[in-house]
Amino acid sequence: MSQTDRQPFIASTDVWVVKVGSRVLTGPDGRLDRLHLGRLSAQLVALCDAGKQVVLVSSGAVASGMGKLGLPSRPTDLAELQAVAAVGQAHLIQTYEHFFTQYGKHAAQILLTADDLDNRTRYLNVRNTLLTLLRFGVIPVINENDTVAVDELMTTFGDNDRLAAMVAGLLPRPMLIILSDVAGLYDRDPADSTAQVLRTVPQVDDGTFELVRDKRTGLSKGGMGSKLRAAQFVTGSGSPVIIACGRDENVLTRLVTGEPLGSLFLPQSRSLAPRKRWIGFSAQCNGEVHVDEGAVKAIITEGRSLLAIGIRDVSGKFEKGDIISVLAPDGREIARGLINYSAAEVRQIRGCRSPRIAEILGQCPYEEVVHRDNMAITASSGSSSPAVGSGNTAGT
Repeated sequence: MSQTDRQPFIASTDVWVVKVGSRVLTGPDGRLDRLHLGRLSAQLVALCDAGKQVVLVSSGAVASGMGKLGLPSRPTDLAELQAVAAVGQAHLIQTYEHFFTQYGKHAAQILLTADDLDNRTRYLNVRNTLLTLLRFGVIPVINENDTVAVDELMTTFGDNDRLAAMVAGLLPRPMLIILSDVAGLYDRDPADSTAQVLRTVPQVDDGTFELVRDKRTGLSKGGMGSKLRAAQFVTGSGSPVIIACGRDENVLTRLVTGEPLGSLFLPQSRSLAPRKRWIGFSAQCNGEVHVDEGAVKAIITEGRSLLAIGIRDVSGKFEKGDIISVLAPDGREIARGLINYSAAEVRQIRGCRSPRIAEILGQCPYEEVVHRDNMAITASSGSSSPAVGSGNTAGT
């Protein structure tokens, strides 16, 4: 894609959420590369000077802690990992603050878990804090709270792709930039000498995920699968995403000028309202409703509410007001929404026309099981849920 082609997407965004993986921030010894972090900090400030507000989602707490404590290798014991992350996070934010202040900026540390963005009140509190920090001209530095996020800590140095996508969903007119240790999404296995980076990805669909699936095992060989899922979340809410190599010289300042580095993933729809972004991409689901093809068409193509007549099955335990996932007959998720009835009530009224709800339940407070105003579409009519896998590989 040419420079001119990217300019409309750059101009349409106000906040750049930049996710930096540990492999970008560390040297061959697995410790924090202070020199490169300084160069990255200068680029982040340059983005601000170019008129963009910047939020940084940074891995690297364990790598930073290893260097601070003089450890020769990454610990494997959970308690030691958490302790090293705690030491490293303090050092990491100090390092960012050191470099930012050289350019007249300040860093603000925000440690999050998925629960912080699952709860609507806490979600809004995080959003308000971020917007206020941006108004003050501060660069928020966000990381997974590794001292309590056990699942996250036990995988790699820290896979913050999903967190970065959720943070992008908090903000108005965002662009998500994922800086990795690869040049972007390749059109085939990067080990193939003829493989080329896809400069533009129109849609993250089944074909896209096939590019990152190990053909023999079907399993992931790296982190590109998680990056594609993050791209799917953000583009599905109406915002662009770029995956690029964080080790390329001045990668961020070149991207903001429109230089065609990495892979640009195009937004799939107009930007969603903040409430629908929370419903579709941040809140955790408490159950599932399985619908027929008629309901799939009504929801995706016609933009209608989910009625009881279109529901075929119910999974999980949920109450009125919970977030549920709406699944098509083939098992793919098509939407998420706030449910108007409990799981027990939905099981009683599934497949029934709305006038019968009062007869079955003794009352009919809502004709819709999920109203369209409380629903976020998470898949198009031709896409499927993302599969796990990676022929393309990437770090975090």
